Amino acid sequence: MIETPLLDTVKEPIDLRRLPEASLRQLADELRAETIDAVSVTGGHLGAGLGVVELTVALHYVFDTPSDKVLWDVGHQCYPHKILTGRRDRIRTLRQPGGLSGFTKRTESDYDPFGAAHSSTSISAGLGMATARDLAGDDFDVIAVIGDGAMSAGMAYEAMNNAGDMGKRLIVILNDNNMSIAPPVGAMSNYLSRAISSEGYRSFRDVAKQFANFMPPPLRTAAERAEEYARGMVTGGTLFEELGFYYVGPLDGHNLDHLVPVLKNIRDHKDSGPVLIHVRTRKGAGYPPAEKSADKYHGVVKFDTATGTQFKKKGNAPAYTSVFAKGLLAEAEHDPLIVAITAAMPSGTGVDAFIKAHPDRSFDVGIAEQHGVTFAAGLACEGYKPFCAIYSTFLQRGYDQVVHDVAIQKLPVRFVLDRAGLVGADGPTHAGAFDVAYLGCLPGFVVMAAADEAELMHMVATQVALDDRPSALRYPRGEGVGVDLPERGTVLEIGKGRIVQESSGPIALLSFGARLQECLKAAEELTACGLPTTVADARFAKPLDEELIRKLASEHDLLVTIEEGSIGGFGSQVQQFMLDAGLLDSGRLRLRSMTLPDSFIDHGTPAGMYDEAGLNAQHIAALARVILKPNAKAETDAKARA
Repeated sequence: MIETPLLDTVKEPIDLRRLPEASLRQLADELRAETIDAVSVTGGHLGAGLGVVELTVALHYVFDTPSDKVLWDVGHQCYPHKILTGRRDRIRTLRQPGGLSGFTKRTESDYDPFGAAHSSTSISAGLGMATARDLAGDDFDVIAVIGDGAMSAGMAYEAMNNAGDMGKRLIVILNDNNMSIAPPVGAMSNYLSRAISSEGYRSFRDVAKQFANFMPPPLRTAAERAEEYARGMVTGGTLFEELGFYYVGPLDGHNLDHLVPVLKNIRDHKDSGPVLIHVRTRKGAGYPPAEKSADKYHGVVKFDTATGTQFKKKGNAPAYTSVFAKGLLAEAEHDPLIVAITAAMPSGTGVDAFIKAHPDRSFDVGIAEQHGVTFAAGLACEGYKPFCAIYSTFLQRGYDQVVHDVAIQKLPVRFVLDRAGLVGADGPTHAGAFDVAYLGCLPGFVVMAAADEAELMHMVATQVALDDRPSALRYPRGEGVGVDLPERGTVLEIGKGRIVQESSGPIALLSFGARLQECLKAAEELTACGLPTTVADARFAKPLDEELIRKLASEHDLLVTIEEGSIGGFGSQVQQFMLDAGLLDSGRLRLRSMTLPDSFIDHGTPAGMYDEAGLNAQHIAALARVILKPNAKAETDAKARA
């Protein structure tokens, strides 16, 4: 057990604010140790949280939270914040079924004023809260903490442009832990930050501005620019000043003697407009294994705190992400026009392997999905074959570009959607639930899903060959099913599925995507109870294999579609076709669709989440039995009672 005598006295931030300022260093050290120990038990995001330990302590020490509102952009750095805000007793339930979320969540605590998990939302939400505050005549502070990576997204600048124009009091803290957008942090820059955030300097600046108003226009403009650019040259804040923010920084984000005075100065100057405080931090700070790691322990599984060694399970099958990388690399060896694009997720999407092999044909556009999609469209215009690898849930942010810049122009951009379906510990914010619905409604789009890792290889090859329209390939998080992999995929016929297991029985299961294995298990169970079952893999949600659907409909009494997606997806496409084709007119065939429920499912294990969603083998089999043998359950219950 780690010893945290000072942290043990802090149940909520009000306890923290009773401590002498000189004790904050010890508290931060204990908070870092507690964060490391907790994440070693649960796994999760570690490096980002370690980088903001001192900032977290300073914010809750200086500001009157939860009355003052601290918004953590993305939220993956919020574990220290959760420990300080009444959730320490549950911190070792992070990302576990029924436990704390790995991100900020409004329903979890009053100290989480805004739920987050996608980046670059904090400034927009904070400006909304600040505007509501002023409309209501309140006087609380709003502090948005946003990382330098999140500042690569256009939404952050849209919000800053609006905030600068409105002039609302809003504090933005730029947590810069990577990009060199300012001079190195040192004693002089920290001194200057304290100086220019002080009441004295700001009052002097206000007097100077008033004096400048009496100057002739050319001199007044020159004086204003001189002051602004002088501070910009020292601190790097000219861009933010141009957007209407008062810039302070850069500041050493691990030095509480610098952080606390600056935050107090900003807090006490109530009549200011928007302020940006530039804080330099180190991801993984204070934990040597994280600091030495290439990814700074951004995301980890359970690990040994002494050595940092992660206890990674050795799977029997490769991860779908690595299979996609293998397939793309195999195709790229034969086709120099293939290029890969990712939006700040090279390792998460498998594009990192492509970057190593073909650095000149790889592009990480940062957290800018909108730009990434239209960038891919421009490449396609010039004859290249762009693979735009983005998580299903993140592509939602670029949907307008998918419609207008890709689909309408029929450009052959190849979307690769990792994390399709339910994803486990990251919860509903990262679930790939909606892509089949939102892409399947677009004219000309080809939408396919891999049932196993070999199918994924084939579908990558199919996308390469598909050069006259846009396409999307989806696959889940985690390991494949263990089938043999080809060295290179085989091009599939567009819109053609396959029968995996055929029977003359009454039931047909038509799977789209990675629920195929569950369908095969359900078929085995149904066959054992006298209901022989055919299992088919649709492969394509658009265009549909109409011939396959007609065959299944004519030869069986019950057709069930199964997918890892929302209402309005594959099942809806099948239903529409069958209605239009008159395949349901006779009333003989019964049709059912199994989709994700019309609700958001909280974080848990993938198997547990699919169990809650009702999409595992036992649910598929139970649905078929109830429809074809409605009295079977009652008979079973009666026998059990007897």
